[in-house]
Amino acid sequence: VCLGTTASAEGTPGLDLAQFEGKVVVVDFWASWCVPCRRSFPWLNAMHDKYGDDGLVIIGVNLDESRADAEDFLREYPPKFAIHYDVDKTLAREFDVMGMPMSYVIGRDGQQVAKHFGFKVRKEAEYEAVIVEALGLQE
Repeated sequence: VCLGTTASAEGTPGLDLAQFEGKVVVVDFWASWCVPCRRSFPWLNAMHDKYGDDGLVIIGVNLDESRADAEDFLREYPPKFAIHYDVDKTLAREFDVMGMPMSYVIGRDGQQVAKHFGFKVRKEAEYEAVIVEALGLQE
């Protein structure tokens, strides 16, 4: 997976990841029914706050069938990052999403540097280390 423009089957614009060239992008696929997503959103917000000024961009890609379900979740777990609705699952197919949450870290060069399935609180430091390395920061 690399940065590029996606479009839906109907030809409506998808998510233009090319606009984030030179940034480190975390693309996080989630759904309202996903229990681990309830733990990942606060962590993603923390990463946004901590590394946003260093070039980190986080995009939450929602895969709910019902926009209302997604909006209920977002009221309960408000994101500090962009949300994209992948209504026809074009982006999910492009990224070969196998479950939720599933996150992809894309480096400044537009190439995928990591992906992980699920979200485990005990692995937060490991997830953060990948972001720090992709950003070129030393802790």
